[in-house]
Amino acid sequence: MECIVAGAGVVGLAVARALALAGREVIILEAADRIGSETSSRNSEVIHAGIYYPAGSLMARLCVEGRGLLYAYCQERGIPHRQCGKLIVATSQSELEQLPTIAAKAARNGVPDLRQISASQARSLEPALAATGALLSPSTGIVDSHAYMLSLLGDAEDAGAVLVCNSPVERGRVTHRGVVVDVGGAEPMSLGCRLFVNAAGLAAPKLARLIDGMPPALVPREYFAKGDYFSLVGKAPFSRLIYPVPVKGGLGIHLTLDLAGQARFGPDIEWVDKPHYDVDPAKAALFYAGVRRYFPDLKDGALLPAYSGIRPKIVPPEVANQDFLVQGPAVHGVPGLINLFGIESPGLTASLALAKLVAEG
Repeated sequence: MECIVAGAGVVGLAVARALALAGREVIILEAADRIGSETSSRNSEVIHAGIYYPAGSLMARLCVEGRGLLYAYCQERGIPHRQCGKLIVATSQSELEQLPTIAAKAARNGVPDLRQISASQARSLEPALAATGALLSPSTGIVDSHAYMLSLLGDAEDAGAVLVCNSPVERGRVTHRGVVVDVGGAEPMSLGCRLFVNAAGLAAPKLARLIDGMPPALVPREYFAKGDYFSLVGKAPFSRLIYPVPVKGGLGIHLTLDLAGQARFGPDIEWVDKPHYDVDPAKAALFYAGVRRYFPDLKDGALLPAYSGIRPKIVPPEVANQDFLVQGPAVHGVPGLINLFGIESPGLTASLALAKLVAEG
């Protein structure tokens, strides 16, 4: 076997597609019974512009590159998406003073269309909004993530890749010919490959530790940042995404829309010891308080628990920012092994650019 990709989330599928289109033999191993059942299907489905990330970071570079690739891909393949735009909303004088800094960071990242607008201009765009000022991001959008993943899988399979679900990697070892992995499931087997791509998302650090020959000191510790979402009862009074000024560890409780126009709010941040996806209805009180800062007419009883997701963090809560970690032989010294660690948001937006980086590396 030439290539094995562990993980059939959006990034693993994009990587498998890129490798297969390059003429390489590819097997995709997925521990779950279907594609994209964890982080890839439990997010806001936002196509990010690339505003917030530190200049020069992989997140910044791959988000901006990936955004262009993703819009073009969706347009070409007829994948449901909409470039609806986003408002980053200040609701106090101190937040208003932060907007130029955010705009400057976006410009350094190659997001030239972000512009500051006044409170009255923001309300003219979104009459239900309360704000002291805002940043308008025209290049932000939304996408049907499941349709996108199905298209990536279809491309990969058309190019000869094979998906095998219910096939967890239970062990691995480095040999002179590459990486050999022991695969569990209904029909356990061992598979050898010249290139093994660890795209296991939340489980990527754990999987790396299972590979004999991978230096343990170079495997980051995993941290799980859980985010809950609540949906809005009735029709959304907004046509754009609404984001507060960012908070430590995330982007705050923001309003996103699906392609049918249904609004949802989230995520919050709760650091958990292990992944679980329960949404506590009692959290609604905190959501009401956060959302009413920019949507004061939100009625009591209008929020319902929706779903939750987990960010695959590789930094602890006290560290405000992390970057994607694409770790290949030049770093860990193991031929034929690429680890993808900490691929949280904007991983969906950056997926095609990440895949290009892996396939060309």
